[in-house]
Amino acid sequence: MKKILAMILCLAFCAVCLAGCGGSSAPAATAAPAAEAPAAAPAEAAKVLKVATNVAFPPYEYYENEKAVGIDVDIMQAICDKLGYTMELSDMEFGSIITAVAAGKVDVGFGAITITEERAKSVHFTTSYSTGIQSIIVKEDSTIAGVDDLAADGVKIGVQQDTTGDIYATDQFGEDHMARFNKGADAVQALITGKVDCVIIDNSPAETFVAQNEGLKILPTAYAEEAYGFELSYDNEPLYNEVNGALEALLADGTVQSIIDTYINAG
Repeated sequence: MKKILAMILCLAFCAVCLAGCGGSSAPAATAAPAAEAPAAAPAEAAKVLKVATNVAFPPYEYYENEKAVGIDVDIMQAICDKLGYTMELSDMEFGSIITAVAAGKVDVGFGAITITEERAKSVHFTTSYSTGIQSIIVKEDSTIAGVDDLAADGVKIGVQQDTTGDIYATDQFGEDHMARFNKGADAVQALITGKVDCVIIDNSPAETFVAQNEGLKILPTAYAEEAYGFELSYDNEPLYNEVNGALEALLADGTVQSIIDTYINAG
């Protein structure tokens, strides 16, 4: 009997030990990893419109406190603002602007550039945003009184190279009469120093140059009338439609005229 009781007590003791030491065969639960925050969406790249002009043609484009300003620059900035573009401006020689546009090196070209059939073979012109005339600057004591006098032997005509003033005068008066300069201001300086007898240039810059230099005047007869446009490549029709559409809207709401009036006395 004692043996049986001892065995019962022993079995009970083992059961207690097994209960205290035993455990589930499943592995211990671990905390689930925290969900990763979704990656931030990449910032939308800024839309950049690459434009080119020759910043030496006041009041259409010139430097003021080392910043390019003027009628063309302000109109193009208004177009960029309307379309959500950042304007990136390159200053280059006038004769390189249309070539750069046609080659796709820049998106838009401008610089009081006259719309002509010849130029339109290379680039797509927008709606005209401004009109102008070619004027003749002479010294106040000059014997040149009109266009016909430019054909006289020995008369030298100063022009900014590759402008319509250059093109028209070369066609009308011949190569021997021409003196070409990279900037209109250089042509005017040549007139002041007697290296040329007159300068043919757009009327608005002509008025600026005459106001800045004593002893010069503009002949009362206009040499030619013309219309200005911005230039884009024929290879990018969607961009052309964007830019031209914005320009036409700015023409319609008076923004363009307001910009022109800011630089040119409308009265």
